Amino acid sequence: MAEFDVDLFVIGGGSGGVRAARIAAGHGARVMIAEEYRMGGTCVIRGCVPKKLMVYASHVHHEIEDAAGFGWSIPAATFDWPTLIANKDKEIARLEAAYTANVEKSGARIVKSRAVFEDPHTLRLASGEAVRAKYVLIATGGAPNHGVAIPGIEHVISSNEVFHLSALPRRIVIQGGGYIALEFACIFAGLGSDVTLIYRRDNVLRGFDEDVRAHVRAEMEKDGITILTGCTVDSIEKHGKEFTSHMSNGSSLASDQVMFAIGRHPNVANLGLEKAGVAINPGNGGIAVNGFSRTSVENIYAIGDVTHRINLTPVAIREGHAFADTVFGGRPVMVDYAEIPTAVFCQPEVGTVGLTEAQARAQFSHVDIYKADFRPIKATMSGRDTRVLMKLLVDALTDRVVGCHIVGDGAAEMVQLVAIAVKMKATKADFDATMALHPTAAEELVTMRTPSARHVREAAE
Repeated sequence: MAEFDVDLFVIGGGSGGVRAARIAAGHGARVMIAEEYRMGGTCVIRGCVPKKLMVYASHVHHEIEDAAGFGWSIPAATFDWPTLIANKDKEIARLEAAYTANVEKSGARIVKSRAVFEDPHTLRLASGEAVRAKYVLIATGGAPNHGVAIPGIEHVISSNEVFHLSALPRRIVIQGGGYIALEFACIFAGLGSDVTLIYRRDNVLRGFDEDVRAHVRAEMEKDGITILTGCTVDSIEKHGKEFTSHMSNGSSLASDQVMFAIGRHPNVANLGLEKAGVAINPGNGGIAVNGFSRTSVENIYAIGDVTHRINLTPVAIREGHAFADTVFGGRPVMVDYAEIPTAVFCQPEVGTVGLTEAQARAQFSHVDIYKADFRPIKATMSGRDTRVLMKLLVDALTDRVVGCHIVGDGAAEMVQLVAIAVKMKATKADFDATMALHPTAAEELVTMRTPSARHVREAAE
C-alpha cells in the first residue's frame, strides 16, 4: 500500500489553488483539490468578475446621459435589477464550469467537500473519508470582516450577499473606504440608488497616492455620492423593511440596505491548523509563510489571501504557479512582489503601479513629480463635469520612473501597460522618446515635459 494517496492535496478551489493544481498535475503529480462551495473562489464567484459585470451595468446610466451631447435622443430608459442579476449568475455559472473542466483536463481530481487537517499529512473530508497527502497547499482565501460587534450587526450585508439582493435598494449606506466600498458605492449610484459612504478615517483609499485620494473623492461627490469621513456606524435598528444607522457623530441615516466593506480577514478558522502545527503570522492573522510560500510545517504551503500578504487574484495565481514549479517542477521560483499594478473600478476608475509620492520622497533624495489634470475630450461634447488625473513619479538622480497613477476612464488598461515599463526600469527619457498617440488620454503620459514639483530631501546635519 502506498504511503500517500496523492502527491498534492489543495484546500480551496479559487484562482490560486486551481492554478497550483493544474501546474502540479502538468508536472506529473497526483493531485486532489477540495472546494466546499463553488469552483472559482471569491474572485470568480462573488468578487472581481461579478463586480466588474455590475460596474459595466452602472456605466450605462452615464452613457445614456452623455448621448445627448453627441446628437442622440434616447427615450427615458428603465433598469431591471432582476435581469442584471440573472444574467450575471448565468455568466458566473459558465465560468465555474470552465474552471472545473480545466482542472479535470489537467488530470487533477476535484472533491466538492470541506477538508480539515488531522495531522500534517492527513485531511478529513466532510464525507468522513481520510486522504493522505505528501504535500498540502492551503488556498482558502479570505472572508468579509464586519469588525467589532455592534448592536444590529445582524442586519448588515457584505460583499458576499450584495450579489444576490432581491431588489435594487433605493437608498444604501456603505461603511468602508477601500476598493470594495468605493466600487459598490459607484455601482449603486450608477444604477440609481441614493448612496452614503461612511469611513472612519479622514479620506478614502488609504495607502493610495494623496492626489489620487483627493481626486477620486471629488469626482464621486460630483456624481451625487455622499461621503462622510471621520465617523462610523455605531448601531443599526430595523423598522419594517427600513434600517436606521446611528453614527458616532450623533447623526442617523435611514436606508433600505446597510453594507459593510471594511476589510477581509484570512479564512483560517476550523481548518485544523493546530493539529497540523501550522503557525499563524501574529502581525496580520494570516498563515505564516516564507518566500517560497512554505509554512512552519515542511510539507505544507499556503498561497493567496489566506497568507494576507498582497490580496490580489493575480498574486495568488502567480504564487500558486511558483509553488507548483518549486515543489513539483524542480525549478525553485520566488515571487517578486515589487511594482504590482492594481486598479479600483470605481467611477472614475483608478489605475496605479509603483510608489506613491510619499513613498518616493521617503525612499529617494531627489524626486521629480509630473502631473496633468485635464478635462477628457469626450466630456467637451457630453458636458459631463469630470476630469482626468495622471501622475508620474521620477527618481531625479537616475531618471527612472518609479510610480504612475491614473484616475479616469480606462485607467486600469493604461496602467497594465505602463507597469511593463516601470518593471523594466524605464526612465522619464524613455517615456519622452515615445511618440504620442493622438488623440488619447494616454498621450499625456509621454508629453508631460516639465515637473509640476520637485522634492529635494535636506541633508541631515
